[in-house]
Amino acid sequence: MSTAQLQPTRREDPRNRRASISVVIPAKNEARNIAWVLERIPAFVDEIIVVDGLSTDGTLEVAKMIAPDVVVVHETQPGKGTALRAGFAAARGDYVVMLDADGSMDPAEITMMTETLDQGYDFVKGSRFLAGGGSTDMTWLRGFGNARLLDLANVLFRTSFSELCYGYCAFRRRALYGLELDAVGFEIETQIVTRSIMRGLRIAEVPSNELPRRSGESNLHAFRDGVRVLRTILRERFSAPTPTQATPRLEPIPVGELDGAEERPRSRAAL
Repeated sequence: MSTAQLQPTRREDPRNRRASISVVIPAKNEARNIAWVLERIPAFVDEIIVVDGLSTDGTLEVAKMIAPDVVVVHETQPGKGTALRAGFAAARGDYVVMLDADGSMDPAEITMMTETLDQGYDFVKGSRFLAGGGSTDMTWLRGFGNARLLDLANVLFRTSFSELCYGYCAFRRRALYGLELDAVGFEIETQIVTRSIMRGLRIAEVPSNELPRRSGESNLHAFRDGVRVLRTILRERFSAPTPTQATPRLEPIPVGELDGAEERPRSRAAL
């Protein structure tokens, strides 16, 4: 593939935001996927952080070709949770967005997530099960397991979420640090949700569409990771200290209600 073919094709931001945005992308051997992801990250994003888990296929070389100013964090310990926590520690933006490197998440949805943060929310989580969302990569086993874990979490935490085990999320950075995350694997997505509830954060769900992984095999193992999520739900509910604030009210945001979001100036040099 030539250099010319790999050049980014980002669009200018029509909204000119003020809040700075960091995107954290954990990646291991995603050379065949990460170009597609980086090319589609909106131009208003100020900082792109790729957390590399000792890739051997040229992932970082492709990333630097597409986004020469990418911030690279080398993480030698395994696990998605470990990688995300390393990326969060390096992020400098007012808002932090989690994004997978395999092409299963559409970077264009960063716009909707950050607009929702602009409305005063602390934590915005994507949902494949709200109107306007969906998945073309959901097996029967994953769907059944997700539904049962979601039901349990909604009962134990007295919430009405439509989604639990999905990692397309955005935060205010100051709220993220207060979660004191320590999860190692895929269960970090559940830990983020449960600790956001227990800390009394203002949470919103927005529709998200999960795409098929563009190439290669997923590191997700439905049964093993489902058990880890179950343990996380129980531990966070029964071992965590009593929250000092009332459990936040979940407020799903329909797509159409974001059209009037306030326009605020921002620049790439804001960080």
